[in-house]
Amino acid sequence: MRKLILFIVAVVLIASQKKANAQGCVAIRSTGGFSNAGKGGPADTISKWQLNANNRYFKSFRHFVGTDEQKQRQVLGNEVINHQYTLDLAITRILNSRWSMMLDLPIEANSRSSLYEHNNLGRFTTHSFGVGDIRFAVYSWLIDPIKSPRGNIQVGLGLKLPTGNYNYQDYFHLTDSTTRLGALDQSVQLGDGGTGLTLELNAFYNLSPTFSVYGNFYYLSNPREVNGISTARGGTASASAVKNGSDVMSVPDQLMARVGVNFMANRFVFSAGVRDECLPVNDLIGGSNGFRRPGYIISAEPGVTYNLKKIALYAYVPFALVRNRTQSVPDKITTRLTGKTAHGDAAFADYAVNIGATFRF
Repeated sequence: MRKLILFIVAVVLIASQKKANAQGCVAIRSTGGFSNAGKGGPADTISKWQLNANNRYFKSFRHFVGTDEQKQRQVLGNEVINHQYTLDLAITRILNSRWSMMLDLPIEANSRSSLYEHNNLGRFTTHSFGVGDIRFAVYSWLIDPIKSPRGNIQVGLGLKLPTGNYNYQDYFHLTDSTTRLGALDQSVQLGDGGTGLTLELNAFYNLSPTFSVYGNFYYLSNPREVNGISTARGGTASASAVKNGSDVMSVPDQLMARVGVNFMANRFVFSAGVRDECLPVNDLIGGSNGFRRPGYIISAEPGVTYNLKKIALYAYVPFALVRNRTQSVPDKITTRLTGKTAHGDAAFADYAVNIGATFRF
């Protein structure tokens, strides 16, 4: 029984660190992880270290204003297409049955294809590659896992550092023969430029030897309001952008929440859940001005994990059910100044692919 309890603790500790970006232009950084809480497989009571390597990819191309899809963008061929890949490396040190520490290192490769950023001369692509924002976190179970084998709640507090380049630049076309170097769109920058605080809650409850329920909550608070990077792609910001504050990039908060069920079958764990990823309009701490694409994505999230003695292999594919690009602070300022409703758009993906492995040593 003790080995089984420790395995439950290990699974949740491992899985709660896995990388998960929102599917499109709305969120720009990590928004928490999976919480594959459950049981199954042999326990490893000797290992003190865990390494998780998560590979995530998605393609965003469907434009939304509010919940209304702008289908004409694809018909006209002027949609923005983002390809985003992240290798997320998270190493966890288990101190004892209740406490652990985690260091997360994301490596990102992004591309953005558009017409409007290149004076509609044709479809051109900009790229970014490098290390993203590193995060350090400390975790603790609220109840001693030895005394509460059936269910528990884990609290995590973390610090996100502005290690990712938030002024990554590439060339934009002005004419058929002239280009200009400028900062990339916010959605494909490697970092957001803010030092943030993270709060996580991971919970599980075993209904039976084969079924369990789980929940996961993650919030990133970025007190810094703007990072000072121009949104004009190397040019001069328009007067309207200066008036509504969208001439510089915002440093937004982010939120993620998940609930679901697990089914154990020998070495397999089959998961089915619902996921909500959100970039809020207003930050919890500090101002909310500057350019951002706030909104949320509600997804169905199936997944499967296969447990070996020292390795756990997994795949999760959240499919978008609801996509909503909400009205930003600059949108609201423009609405107030002009008397006409202003509401920007954002591109979302249909799904994201997360494939990875956790190693215990």
